[in-house]
Amino acid sequence: MTVRLLILGINYAPEIISTAVYTTGLAEAMVDRGHEVRVVTAHPYYPAWKRSPGYPAFWYRREAPRPGLDVTHCPHYVPARPTGARRILHHASFALTALPVALWTAIRHRPDAVFVAAPALVAAPVGWLAARLGGGKAWLHIQDYEVEAAFATGLLKEDSRIGRAARGFERWILRRFDKVSSISAPMLAKLTEQGIPAERIFELRNWADLSRVVPLTGPSPLKAELGITTPHVALYSGNIANKQGLEIIPAAARLLAHRSDLTFAIFGDGPFLAELKNLSQGLSNIQFFPLQPRDRLSELVGMATVHLLPQIAGAADLVLPSKLTNMLASGRPVLATAEPGTALAGEVAGCGEITPPGDAATLASALERLLDDPARREALGAAARVRALDRWDGSRILDRFAAELHHMTGIAKAGAPAPSDEPGADRTGPDLMMKRNEP
Repeated sequence: MTVRLLILGINYAPEIISTAVYTTGLAEAMVDRGHEVRVVTAHPYYPAWKRSPGYPAFWYRREAPRPGLDVTHCPHYVPARPTGARRILHHASFALTALPVALWTAIRHRPDAVFVAAPALVAAPVGWLAARLGGGKAWLHIQDYEVEAAFATGLLKEDSRIGRAARGFERWILRRFDKVSSISAPMLAKLTEQGIPAERIFELRNWADLSRVVPLTGPSPLKAELGITTPHVALYSGNIANKQGLEIIPAAARLLAHRSDLTFAIFGDGPFLAELKNLSQGLSNIQFFPLQPRDRLSELVGMATVHLLPQIAGAADLVLPSKLTNMLASGRPVLATAEPGTALAGEVAGCGEITPPGDAATLASALERLLDDPARREALGAAARVRALDRWDGSRILDRFAAELHHMTGIAKAGAPAPSDEPGADRTGPDLMMKRNEP
């Protein structure tokens, strides 16, 4: 039977990276499964932190990209330089402009469930209120812990008045939802620490489109088009933001300037791009490119000899970078900076190398070892593809989500029994997910 689903999230197509990819993919997958989906989102702005051309500054835009899917883009404040306070205003402005649309949708269409993607957590009360007003269930999905990440990156001070208020708001809102999900075992464990009962916790991993991203057996056509002539490419593609630890890439490039066979290729946009280019001055082995279209994703990730995934210390259990899924799916090894025992370290184990955050010398040495050992690269890349197939298959992940949606709303899936409530059923609980996800 059809589920009427309302999705609230600040990032959505036509944005092509990060949270937008998964919120869009989830909406479209539910339509594919016969459900009725309405989306309330912001005007596209990410990762450039600039409103995309064609979207009005002060008014809404409604689209119907396909039957069964209705999307409303809301105006909001987009800071050119997103500091901690400006980010709060940015998210709050979206919550404010999304409020009338979400409530009207709840009254008029009576959604069976309201799914809120965080960020932006500030908008979560809007989704919760819409669910209660429409008589449906409320589901909150945590892509990253915004409050703790803001503390870890220095955007907010934990002992400040704003910091204490943010922490209190997070605890309060998490306990209001009927279902709370996140993307990794350590992030699920944090929900338990916040007092969320195990039966309300669900693992909803990000995923790779394994039909779109396939390992290349020869050189990527994109490499020649972009004028990259070196045999090896160390590749980073994604958001380029402050406090991500990306400065380690030009630092490593300087240490490997003697390698005439290597190009560091950085694809992306964001508020840290100008500074990253400044840190790369005088280096001939590093090049910058814009984000590539989604239909060239396989060629992009297949261009890498090694994927680079920097992260700052203290953030690896607060966010699990969404770009990791397609890195693994490409069948190339991943070189990440993370502390042992973190979610990121666990996902990369056996598929690449882990080095300490901020340690450019160790990163450069690990990269050289991989470049000089093709047999090890091939083995790690093959393991990465297997890992993607095992843990990041979008079809299986979205089937589990759809089953849980039916279970939560009490709307039976046509021709199928409801998900099991027996102990150990593969639905909820961080302890089970931790065990299942161990390398």
